[in-house]
Amino acid sequence: MRVIVPQVRRGGIKRALIMPNTVPPITTVEMALDYQRQLTEIDPEVEYFMTLYLTADLTPEMVEQAAAANIIGVKSYPAGLTTNSELGVKDYDIFDPVFAAMETHGLVLEVHGEVPSNDEDNICVMNAERHFLPRLHHIHEKFPNLKIVLEHTTTFEAIEAVKQCGDNVGATITAHHLELTIDKVVGQPHHFCKPIAKYPRDRQALRDAVISGNPKFFLGSDSAPHPRDKKECSHACAGVFTSGYLMPYLADTFDRLGCLDKLEGFATIYGAAFYNKPRQTVMCKLVKGPIKVPEMIDPDAMKVVPFRAGETLQWSVAEC
Repeated sequence: MRVIVPQVRRGGIKRALIMPNTVPPITTVEMALDYQRQLTEIDPEVEYFMTLYLTADLTPEMVEQAAAANIIGVKSYPAGLTTNSELGVKDYDIFDPVFAAMETHGLVLEVHGEVPSNDEDNICVMNAERHFLPRLHHIHEKFPNLKIVLEHTTTFEAIEAVKQCGDNVGATITAHHLELTIDKVVGQPHHFCKPIAKYPRDRQALRDAVISGNPKFFLGSDSAPHPRDKKECSHACAGVFTSGYLMPYLADTFDRLGCLDKLEGFATIYGAAFYNKPRQTVMCKLVKGPIKVPEMIDPDAMKVVPFRAGETLQWSVAEC
């Protein structure tokens, strides 16, 4: 944490939604608040919004306690499909009482929207998100007042599904999914993430969503600081590290797409509005000018390889 947390503000971010799939996972209010305290001690200039891990041990009473402690969401992971997801969901129907309590107390359900691979049904990493979408619609129809975020969307079908849902369903898009396709993942372990980047048509759907300025779609970094030896190995961890250069990545992409005027809404306004948070009063200042992404963050210790390592971006953070 002492290496990675300072990278958040360096990347132009002063608000962060903190994921609970740590070791051990953040499954109780007490653990979430202790985690928040540790983060704040490292960089008190960043506002840390905490979440709980959706496990079979989560109860409606715990949801009520979480709301009272200003914990704003519960993250669901498909069991065994991504980093530290062993305690994740196998059957969403058992969580109806929890979802009802979340609906009552205003907690947001953040969903990693994939299903397990299955040879018999021809399900693999390339279509696992598509096969989850009926479940998204089912939860939304059953709990129409429950706010749901389909995290790190990667497909044309997911974009369309979120558009079809009511105002209580939004989606996040990452800086790396706006750039990557499956061709840029094959042979490059530092581009491997879950959900995996898909086809050019899917990337274009993500780009069209941000170009449109539709407030249903907002920034979610899904930044994951796996050390180099956990990426360049026989079983690579899923995740792309973007924290240290997040706003420059986005400005670089939005500039090339000709939609810089949409960046502020995507990165600072739409997500805050969805979570019923006030707009930030202290803004990040970006300047145009080349900046080179280093080959590694903390090269003497953790050796984290950032997204687009060694490449030159055309924007940098001047103030945050």
